[in-house]
Amino acid sequence: MVKTAWVTDSTAYLDVELRNHPDLYSVPLSVILDGEEFADGIDLTPQQLFGKLKELKQAPKTSQPSVGAFQSLFEQLSKDYDQIVAVLLSGKLSGTVSSAEQAAKLVEIPVTIVDSNILTMPMSALLKKGMELLTNGRPLDSVVKELEALKLTNETYVLVGSLEQLHRGGRMSGLQFFLGSMLNVKPIISFDNGALFVKEKVRSEKKAKEKILDYFKQDYEKHQFKEVYLLYGLHEEHTSDWKRELQEKYPELKVYCAPLGAVIGVHAGENTLGISWFNGLK
Repeated sequence: MVKTAWVTDSTAYLDVELRNHPDLYSVPLSVILDGEEFADGIDLTPQQLFGKLKELKQAPKTSQPSVGAFQSLFEQLSKDYDQIVAVLLSGKLSGTVSSAEQAAKLVEIPVTIVDSNILTMPMSALLKKGMELLTNGRPLDSVVKELEALKLTNETYVLVGSLEQLHRGGRMSGLQFFLGSMLNVKPIISFDNGALFVKEKVRSEKKAKEKILDYFKQDYEKHQFKEVYLLYGLHEEHTSDWKRELQEKYPELKVYCAPLGAVIGVHAGENTLGISWFNGLK
């Protein structure tokens, strides 16, 4: 039987099941604060990050894992495994996929890389689905084909907690930041083939949440997917209203809450709130 190692990166949300999985390995991204580099999830927790952000002199930065980091892990895994499958952060948001692809060319063990087009808990859902399919005897090429199709059914909507951090990190122009702050505009951020874009601009957070829940309702009535992910910057209690409303209206739906993590928090802010689901995950 072919023995498979699974690899992801530190932006994935690892629940108890994934943390205890004997064949899963994670490569950390880096967060750079005033010139000091921290390994995501190892040297820096989201709580520590948001505390430090208030004292920074320079805009915070993030950095992908190096080619060497992936190469070293792949070579180590080649001693105990026959193949590697890596499910990684969207290539439109980070060079992590590129680093892994370059490293894969430098090792003897076969490495299959899946660009998730997404991040955090939705990426973990893809990872779990791949593990499930392979464990059930599906050929690897069939598993990858299904994951590639499934990821295209994802819908994610985010209310960014800090326009200032988006501005400082270079994700928003000075004029956009000024107008957004002055007019209390809440941009609804979404994904298009793995890249961020502004889906809509709404004049208040309440209206933005109502609009997002309308998107959710339309998709759920059409696709009847089985689970939804609520994503938060630092404060899980910010998900409580959405979670309660979803559980009351859709009691058969599984609602999960997960932090965005330090790397995403650098750009989004501690009060960020998002919702994500796969129309094809039934």
